[in-house]
Amino acid sequence: MEVLGTSAAFASFAVTNSRRNPTVFFPEALLCNHLAVRKSGCRASCSSSSNEKNTANCFSAQFLNRSNGYKKFLKSLWRLDERFLLHRGFFVLKIESVPGLRKFAFLLQKALQCAERFNNPVPVFSIRLIVGVMLVMTLGAAVTKTPSWALSEENLLFLEAWRTLDRAYIDKTFNGQSWFRYRENALRNEPMNTREETYAAIRKMVATLDDPFTRFLEPQKFKSLRSGTRNTLTGVGLSIGYPTGKDKSTSGLVVVSAAPGGPANRAGVLSGDLILAIDDTSTESMGIYDAAERLQGPEGSTVELVVRHGSETRHLSLIREKVSLNPVKSRICRSPGLGVDGPLIGYIKLTSFNQNASGAVKEAIATLRGNNVNAFILDLRDNSGGLFPEGVEIAKIWLDKGVIVYICDSRGVRDIYDTDGSNAVAASEPLVVLVNKGTASASEILAGALKDNKRAVLFGEPTYGKGKIQSVFELSDGSGLAVTVARYETPAHNDIDKVGIIPDRPLPVPFPKDDEGFCSCLQDPASACYLNRVELFSR
Repeated sequence: MEVLGTSAAFASFAVTNSRRNPTVFFPEALLCNHLAVRKSGCRASCSSSSNEKNTANCFSAQFLNRSNGYKKFLKSLWRLDERFLLHRGFFVLKIESVPGLRKFAFLLQKALQCAERFNNPVPVFSIRLIVGVMLVMTLGAAVTKTPSWALSEENLLFLEAWRTLDRAYIDKTFNGQSWFRYRENALRNEPMNTREETYAAIRKMVATLDDPFTRFLEPQKFKSLRSGTRNTLTGVGLSIGYPTGKDKSTSGLVVVSAAPGGPANRAGVLSGDLILAIDDTSTESMGIYDAAERLQGPEGSTVELVVRHGSETRHLSLIREKVSLNPVKSRICRSPGLGVDGPLIGYIKLTSFNQNASGAVKEAIATLRGNNVNAFILDLRDNSGGLFPEGVEIAKIWLDKGVIVYICDSRGVRDIYDTDGSNAVAASEPLVVLVNKGTASASEILAGALKDNKRAVLFGEPTYGKGKIQSVFELSDGSGLAVTVARYETPAHNDIDKVGIIPDRPLPVPFPKDDEGFCSCLQDPASACYLNRVELFSR
């Protein structure tokens, strides 16, 4: 698409492809052949194409300088041009569709040369009137000949999706393509006669970004995604992702976490296991959101999985059920040798970052404090993330001040989330955070904030490494877009995407993931997983 600003002085055009402000008019284009025009600012020409440069040239500089009358004439033309633009706006025209302007420029040039020969300048008012009438008539004829169409409801939905990506997507090169040109080509060439055809056009547009985390969601999928950030989800309780790090060359999808007590968890599926097939369909080239849709379904229905753990491959038949997304479990752990009334350790297991997460953590802290707890363990193992704002709010609970996360785009730091301590609930007690390769996304934001601010000691293994942030946008028909809007850096400016957060210390192997088993590791010195209180909280 070309966005052209009309200039009344002999069909001079200023052209720009500015994405943010496509309609830019350059006064320099008025005397395009005889005034210096910066090539980077615009492309100005007095003829319609490079092979017609000598056909309809602009005024010669000598001709313009001979008489003040001609200067007044030129000034009046520019005023007319300004008024025309003010009242008529801009036209989206192909230059081939305005041949009348070329003819007009040539005839007007000859008329002025004739006026010069007889030394009888044409009155300014007459010139203004004639030029105005001829220009409006010529452009009117050109516009009527230019192909045009009324935008249908389906076109408008497509444009709504396009604008959403235009405003929000992190990569402003849009994977190295002209985003405006893609819009125009799609409106001309993609069939959008039905809602399904429009959805197909939107999916095709999203696919050109080559971003697995940016995707289009039909109304039912969008509704399902929203329910997943609330309280329940019908499925098998798996969070899945793409292989990263040393497993990157592995085909299939990796299990990020299995919800405690869910069907997959009861069947022994663990973080790091590979899902090779879902209902006899290979996952080798399957996207994670396609896989998530296949794993969900009506309560009581069955889904068949092929899962590999190490060298062992298993075929599992799991029954879908409503998986509770209550994000917090807590309990009190006693340390040996401190007596019944001695200081206690509060264990908090945070399984997801849904809408209830920050409130549930505050409630757990208050309950544990009421039972003489003076140190905390926050378990983020197998927490695959969720709502970004909840991750920030939970960080504020533990910090008295400091940066929580930097939000970055292609130009660098765009925003800073920090805290002044006004929302702190437990900013002074000793704190340990447990992480593993199932710790991802919002969990990594929280863990990184607590580590870099030296608020907590991290135990475990490197985290998953998802350093991109997605926002969800609802479209007017109930469908939606999940869009990668930014990447984040920890307070120490570490980009953890595909790298993860490195803990301060490893956990003993084996180390239980359930709360009861964890407390037993603090109480029994003879246990292989034993950690005493001093070793646990010291730096």
